[in-house]
Amino acid sequence: MKNTYAPFIATLALLGLGLFPCHGQPGASRDARADDEGKRPNIIFIMADDLGWADVGYNGAPFYETPHIDALCTSGMQFNHGYPGAGNCMPSRSCIMTGMYTPRTQMWTPGTLSKGNTRYMKFLVPSRGGKENNVFPSLQQLEPSVVSAAETLKQVGYRTAHLGKWHLGPDGQGFDRNDTNGKGAGLDKKFYGNPDVAEWLTDAAVDYIKQNRDHPFFVYLCHWDVHGPIRARSKVVEAYRKKLAGKQWDKDWNPTYAAMIEAVDTSVGRVRQAVRDAGIAGNTLLIFTSDNGGASGATWSEPLKGAKGAFYEGGIRVPLCMSWPGTIKPGSTCDTPVTGVDWLPTFAELAGAPLPTRQPVDGASVVPLMQGKPGALADRAIFWHYPLYLQGSAHGKVIPVHGTERMYWRATPSSIIRRGDWKLMQFFESGKTELYNIRQDIAEKTDLSTKHPEKASELLKELQQWQAGTRATIPTKLNPAFNPAAPETGKKRGKGKGKPRK
Repeated sequence: MKNTYAPFIATLALLGLGLFPCHGQPGASRDARADDEGKRPNIIFIMADDLGWADVGYNGAPFYETPHIDALCTSGMQFNHGYPGAGNCMPSRSCIMTGMYTPRTQMWTPGTLSKGNTRYMKFLVPSRGGKENNVFPSLQQLEPSVVSAAETLKQVGYRTAHLGKWHLGPDGQGFDRNDTNGKGAGLDKKFYGNPDVAEWLTDAAVDYIKQNRDHPFFVYLCHWDVHGPIRARSKVVEAYRKKLAGKQWDKDWNPTYAAMIEAVDTSVGRVRQAVRDAGIAGNTLLIFTSDNGGASGATWSEPLKGAKGAFYEGGIRVPLCMSWPGTIKPGSTCDTPVTGVDWLPTFAELAGAPLPTRQPVDGASVVPLMQGKPGALADRAIFWHYPLYLQGSAHGKVIPVHGTERMYWRATPSSIIRRGDWKLMQFFESGKTELYNIRQDIAEKTDLSTKHPEKASELLKELQQWQAGTRATIPTKLNPAFNPAAPETGKKRGKGKGKPRK
């Protein structure tokens, strides 16, 4: 297969963001890359599917229970501005594995097509309409020529295992073990809504840790929970039903969704215990995060705006914490934004591995942040890009049909930049921008683009330079069927008050 990344080998200058300090110094003086004996740290990366930023206890979840995730956070560093590289699962995972932003992989959304009424789409984009599917590339798998995080680590002797959801195509990208259910299922298998799969995956992870305790390893544990359909073990669901009935709550919380969160939380606790039992806690970095924001209709994102699929904070801000006893100070926090493309260069620095040369690496290592040294990430920007349409539901309806005031979309063709406190969103349909001070306005209630036109202009120029450097796809062909006055068709979702499904 032709390597489409060849034109991008020239390195894109890494612009950074770290205007915020990371509070707390390392708990030991050793270099984060290896201990005094030269051993490379084990890396365990645990990722939930669709777990919202507000769904964990340490971020204030009032009904859900996450004691093990909270304990992991307390034992290490809490990242208050953790982001994936995209607003939904497939492109988010491509960023992690490749260190590249989505314009380079051209992976925009699962299924490759826009979702929603095509008559509400101003531009021709890949959609269910047919002919327009060839307007520009929209891919659903990584090319085998890509050098993955696993292949990067294997260069220096790591053993690697991917367990759980993959979503990146038929090529295993160099992992020694690829297992989507913990029992040997292939990459094409799906286990959404399986009440037992979290335990199966955790069993496999625990066994892998035991078997490889004397050898550096990378475990990429990707849970299917809490992605819909919303199902969980009946005994756990019943416990949350009793909790819901036990007092007056602010919302009609979903006991089944809470039970799915508990399944992921239990997994985190078991993996941590396995590391301790193996006697390797002091040489193991354990990271927990989510692939994107919480799904509208399953949970709420408050105080954040939007939900999974959106590029407001509710769609892209996620829980992120990590622990490494003896290296990361317990109870430390970091306010420097980090994003999905940062993981591959982070793993490479920890392992002492060379970065890929067949593709650009857009991210930056967060090792200095783990050490309480934000200077290396000072003054950079992070980016998102999405050239498709995605219908919204419930509180996920945050963008109107172009030319109307009718809220309909979660996302429309757009690019986003965040630098320091500032976040600029560029919407291609209208040519308008929105500017927010995220530090002062986490809910993105006040657009400051007219109040601070110089800042908006400065960020837009930088964003457009990034678009040119990554050859970002920007739709321009008008949709002849565009009719913003057309009535909505098909089954409506999110009707009413936006209650999560039960």
